Amino acid sequence: MSSEVPLQLLLFVDKRPNSTEKIRQIRDCIKELGANQAFDLQIVDVGEQPHLAEHFKLIATPTLIKVHPEPKQTLAGSNLLEQIKTSWIRWQQSAQQASESSYTSEAIAPTVKSVVNSTVKSTAQPVTHLAELLRLSDEIFQLKQEKEELQEQLRFKDRLIAMLAHDLRNPLTATSIALETLELGIEPKIAGRNSRITPEMMSQLLKHARTQTKAIDRMITDVLQTAEGKSAEFQIQPQKMDLNRLCVEVLQRLSEQFQPKSQTVKTDIPSDLPAVYADPERVGQVLINLLDNAIKYTPEGGTIQISVLHRTTQKVQVSICDTGPGIPEENQNHIFENRFRLKRDVEKEGYGIGLSLCQRIVRAHYGQIWVDSVPNQGSCFHFTLPVYRK
Repeated sequence: MSSEVPLQLLLFVDKRPNSTEKIRQIRDCIKELGANQAFDLQIVDVGEQPHLAEHFKLIATPTLIKVHPEPKQTLAGSNLLEQIKTSWIRWQQSAQQASESSYTSEAIAPTVKSVVNSTVKSTAQPVTHLAELLRLSDEIFQLKQEKEELQEQLRFKDRLIAMLAHDLRNPLTATSIALETLELGIEPKIAGRNSRITPEMMSQLLKHARTQTKAIDRMITDVLQTAEGKSAEFQIQPQKMDLNRLCVEVLQRLSEQFQPKSQTVKTDIPSDLPAVYADPERVGQVLINLLDNAIKYTPEGGTIQISVLHRTTQKVQVSICDTGPGIPEENQNHIFENRFRLKRDVEKEGYGIGLSLCQRIVRAHYGQIWVDSVPNQGSCFHFTLPVYRK
């Protein structure tokens, strides 16, 4: 006979009061059936070995599993003893075949191993080893996932630093030029010459410099808030807020950005719009991010529209629409994921964090954000905010 036990069984139980009696009944039944058969029966408490229970996908106890020889068979239910009796002859035959095969080929059974005589053994050591292997396997899998996530974060930070350095250069250069021009313009008169710039030009240069510095501040803010991660608590300071006025202020701040591509901006904001309960700074970030995207993707001479709808007595809906290339349908459920970028945008400026940040802000206000888009026709981004209640 092979030194391997030809028939190996695992009995899964829990700590219910009747478990001890169930074990006795099953053990007696197997002892009677297997009087002339070498086998190994091991008792497993699912509370003490959860990895084993998960590995074998148990849904009830008691459950008896024939783990060797293959194929594995699982018996469970109120008529467990009858199922064992019905299956036993087939188990004996498969065990005999496995024993003969093991004797001729010296194959090692791929499951828990122990040597016994023709009596029942309940040694827990092999089960403990298997449970430990499963636990370690889970830990290795989790560590691999964590390693991949950390590597992706490092790659993202490298890309972020490179993109941020590139993107900051343009507004910094524009600000520097504006300030240098202003510096020349306020120099004292030389040889009777007047100032080089008029007050109107000075006002425009100051406005331009201010706009560019705000753009820089916005880039840095977006990056820092994204770096906090999803697990970080997102702080907002909601208050009674005039959404109409905020929309107008944001459009004024971005007015210069519409001009290079001769884009038309339309608004549809009711004058009787109720106040909302929201954080003005955070909502301003959402509006700016969505409008920045609309400006980026809307072609020359295209149209951008911002509209606000008193959707229900509890919610106000803001919509920002463009006439850009639209978003492929298969990507519309992913664009709010952190660092997600469309293939067409891989070589373009941007971090893939703007829409993710918008989603975090809107959700912090217990609102929703989504997109309606038709390829080659444009996109409409919508989000909701709560109506202010006294």
